[in-house]
Amino acid sequence: MISQTSNYHRFQPHPHINLHCLRRQFLLKSSANVEEETETLDLNLKHKVEKIGINFDSSTPGQYTHQICPLCKGGQSKERSLSFHVNQNEKVAIWRCFNFECGWAGHVLADGVNKVKFSKKLGEKTLRLEPLGDELINYFAERMISAEILQKNAVMQMVDDKNVIAFTYRWKGEIVNCKFRSITTRKFWQAKHGKRILYGLDGIKEGNTIVIVEGEIDKLSMDEAGVVNCVSVPDGAPQQVSKKQDTRFKYLSDCNGYLDKASRIILATDGDGPGQVLAEELSCRLGKERCWLVTWPKKDEGTHCKDANEVLVHLGPEALRHVVETAELYQVKNSP
Repeated sequence: MISQTSNYHRFQPHPHINLHCLRRQFLLKSSANVEEETETLDLNLKHKVEKIGINFDSSTPGQYTHQICPLCKGGQSKERSLSFHVNQNEKVAIWRCFNFECGWAGHVLADGVNKVKFSKKLGEKTLRLEPLGDELINYFAERMISAEILQKNAVMQMVDDKNVIAFTYRWKGEIVNCKFRSITTRKFWQAKHGKRILYGLDGIKEGNTIVIVEGEIDKLSMDEAGVVNCVSVPDGAPQQVSKKQDTRFKYLSDCNGYLDKASRIILATDGDGPGQVLAEELSCRLGKERCWLVTWPKKDEGTHCKDANEVLVHLGPEALRHVVETAELYQVKNSP
């Protein structure tokens, strides 16, 4: 029978063995195994990414890089519209194309999952949104739009790209659409499966007057100036008047419950050609007898302001309120 004492002596280290060296060798071996495993995962991720046409070697871990999108090829301008990012900690590659005609997005995991996820249920989590950071808050501050107005309108940013603004379109408190804007590439795109409605619809209160502008930043500018019941069209302006574009303006009929109550609709579209086309399209569909049109004031001796934000930045909130208050009846302003 072996005694406890002899058992104890059996497992004592040899007096000439250096425990510190043994421990160091063990740690080095473990580190080598981790590095080998990491390299295997990286190669697996690289293989998956390059299989779908994305250049893995062009990326720097932890940073966003831009390259030609394998789907749209950068569109007509051949821009590097694909934003690509590798998260080394999670072993995931994430991409999104900023070409508004493409919008391809997805991710690949190194553990064998290869899935591009699209969800019909829109929300802050599924869209991967987070509160605005300092960089985008400063971007809006340069345009005279305060953090208070941004919060009131639930303006957010993408988790995966801190340079992308997310304008959330909400109806009865729920996100039904989201328009993204990159401040680096100046590209726009909208969420898949989003419902096209007027931006700011939930903010319309009881009243006879509604103001319609051409973009989300113009809507925020009106809010900053204290102009109430302002909404923005979701798609900007068309290049020319066309009877074939009825589907483009379907959002008007979807929002009839709000628009029908207004006896006075002020059109504050951009002062350029497409903006005038948009005003004509809106007035034809909403009824010219209840539409009014703003006149954009001079910015300096040579040029006029183009939109609400330019008035806010160059002339101030009081001037923007005056623009709305002095709008003229559409039929009178556009009569021969």
